[in-house]
Amino acid sequence: GPLYTDSDLYKWMEAAAFVLQTDRDPQLEATLDALSDDIVAAQEPSGYLNTYYHDERKAQRFREMDRGHELYCLGHLLQAAIAYHRATGKRKLLDAGIRFADYLVRDFGPDKHPLLAGHPEIELALIELYRHTGEKKYLELAGYILYGDSERLKLTRNQIQYLFSGTPFTGRTIMEGHAVRAGYACAGAADYYLETGDATYKATLERLWNYMVSGKMYITGGIGSRAAGEAFGDPYELPNAKAYTESCAAIANMMWNWRMLAASGDAKYADVLELALYNSVNSGMSLEGTLYCYRNPLELTAEAARSIRNPWYSTTCCPPNLHRTLASLPGYFYSTSAEGVYVHLYDNNELNWKLADGTSLRIAQATRYPWDGVVDIKVDPERAREFTIFVRIPGWSRSTQVLTDGKTVASMAKPGEYLPVRRKWSAGDTLRLVFDMAPQVIVSHPRVMDNQGRAAVKRGPLVYALEQTDQPAGVRVLEAGLRLSAEPSKDFIPEFRKDLLGGVVVLRHRGVTRATSFADEPLYRGIESREGKPGGPADLTLIPYYTFLNRGPAAIAVWTTWYR
Repeated sequence: GPLYTDSDLYKWMEAAAFVLQTDRDPQLEATLDALSDDIVAAQEPSGYLNTYYHDERKAQRFREMDRGHELYCLGHLLQAAIAYHRATGKRKLLDAGIRFADYLVRDFGPDKHPLLAGHPEIELALIELYRHTGEKKYLELAGYILYGDSERLKLTRNQIQYLFSGTPFTGRTIMEGHAVRAGYACAGAADYYLETGDATYKATLERLWNYMVSGKMYITGGIGSRAAGEAFGDPYELPNAKAYTESCAAIANMMWNWRMLAASGDAKYADVLELALYNSVNSGMSLEGTLYCYRNPLELTAEAARSIRNPWYSTTCCPPNLHRTLASLPGYFYSTSAEGVYVHLYDNNELNWKLADGTSLRIAQATRYPWDGVVDIKVDPERAREFTIFVRIPGWSRSTQVLTDGKTVASMAKPGEYLPVRRKWSAGDTLRLVFDMAPQVIVSHPRVMDNQGRAAVKRGPLVYALEQTDQPAGVRVLEAGLRLSAEPSKDFIPEFRKDLLGGVVVLRHRGVTRATSFADEPLYRGIESREGKPGGPADLTLIPYYTFLNRGPAAIAVWTTWYR
């Protein structure tokens, strides 16, 4: 297979290890043990472990670092091994990963052989290995890779841009190049900042994040607009039909924002994390888990839709990356601090953990989120304790009510912040959050050329789309429009459909269709002949974007022409 194939097995193993952290599964554990035996058997006495660079390719080891993926594969090996050790206490795979990491520490770095992360990922893994073992040498190696060794590596400008590696990370000013590489590099740099407190990293990360969200991120949280190089485009270059938005890039965006949230406690990062998770990450896997998207475009004709969801790709990075992301979700819902507990995400779950002082704590959420805006949280500390529960008020919730034990704490909690609720909590105490789930009509920056004169619809954390399958006969998705009043949120009727797409809230809208079909129009015409008016009424149905193409190929559109 391709030279990065080892990493896909390791990603799957990491996903399985995350599952074992939540629930014991002897058969799954036995599978991982057998895989570990096979992997360790392939390790050389030096510590080197990669199944591609053998035999006639052995002489190429660490000589093709811009494209070789040796460090990328090691990074995923380390992450799988750490997750499995945390789940079971078994060290076999972890010790193999450590031997390879020690091989790098011994032979590479300043005054040794130069090292390049041709595909950033190793930085994340080395820092996690440092956290897991306490061995600072792994943090230092990650710092060396993040700084780059440009004088000895002699990289071209195109390589520096595409790889998002090889030169000092703190010198970066824009998000560019391969979107997954850039996202992983930023996630690794955020981890490095978390462990070192280096203020130059913090400033660089904030600069790059602001640059991305202000001109290079899709409404779905997807990143990477160009197929060429799977890359970021220019600012505001966010085409819909040609959007690349690789599933792995959305995952990278989510991973980066999780680390920025941990570093700052700022809810804006949780908002982007949730946006990417519920939309551009979630769309990557079909509802049955058997078909996958490599790209996640925002507009398709029926013909173009035939090539988007597939059971297999020659590049197999996305399926196991989606596996490990979904399997790791229990770790994203909460954080603790010296002051108390942060609640980041909302869904039915139970947390069994502890406060900073060691007091055992159980928190349980009951909700129909994201279909309904009511979240009930039951708090059960081991014994009565005063601490703060920081609840995230999503930026999209224009009005939020927060109650404790039925009494209002905040009738208008501020969107896009964490609301601190401090009190002496006792077993059985409750919090109720009531979010504003009114549909919202969104327009984009005027320089996003594809979206001029068009609008998109969101409800809660979900972006919605028109899919041809749901529309009346004669109404073509790519020729339909929204008819908006002075209060657009009232122009859409939410309706829960239990038997549709696993159970979803659809939005019904009395829109319009064109007076004439695109098919009847010439390629060019005089401006005086332009009609400029919608045709007749059309009953439109919008579905959550993440569910697109789960019923076969069909035209879809997130952005739609609108009229008053």
